[in-house]
Amino acid sequence: MTFCMAAQNVEADFDAPDSLYREDQFYLNVSYNILQKGPSGLRQNKFSTGLSGGFLRDMPFNKKRTWSVAAGLGYTLAIYNQNMGITEVNGVNTYQILNSNSITYSKDKLSLHFVDLPIELRWRDATPESHKFWRIHFGVKLSYLFYDQYKLISSEGTFKQTNNKDLNDFHYGVYLATGWNTWNIYAYYGLNPLFKSSAKIDGQSIDMNTANFGLMFYIL
Repeated sequence: MTFCMAAQNVEADFDAPDSLYREDQFYLNVSYNILQKGPSGLRQNKFSTGLSGGFLRDMPFNKKRTWSVAAGLGYTLAIYNQNMGITEVNGVNTYQILNSNSITYSKDKLSLHFVDLPIELRWRDATPESHKFWRIHFGVKLSYLFYDQYKLISSEGTFKQTNNKDLNDFHYGVYLATGWNTWNIYAYYGLNPLFKSSAKIDGQSIDMNTANFGLMFYIL
């Protein structure tokens, strides 16, 4: 009895389209920060910058993979240059609107550092053959404030503060990112105030929240 064995060489095609592709796994966002519903007389000056980045796990749920959900982890630095002064005496913060009738200042900056948990619903007209496509991403974001820094340089001296107890620890909002290929416009609206109700100016709570507008860049 004779046994015959045959071997067949199969050559992998590394250029073949990946039908199980995922999109937009990493992101970088640059934005302009706007304070909403601020106390009377509040003004922003200079440029209030926002910078964020992170990772999102893309999870398509239809056969063409044009619809997906994504969840991830990120970091945000939000800077606000404005004219609301903060001073502290015996552990109690005092807030006031700075103008020419009170004191002059060269810097009045609040810097906030967040850990972000974004969740997105995504649509795109991507294909396995091309990564250039239109996209619309609608998301919600929960952020935890882990560090804050305030600095005031004025005619009365320099005041610095970190870990302001009057700032809310948790922040949440909704956002939209949409565009073509590399260039995407981005808009975020915060749904809760920056400060707790204990922060007041002339007996009124500082209920201002934030809105951010800028550009979003996605990387595979």
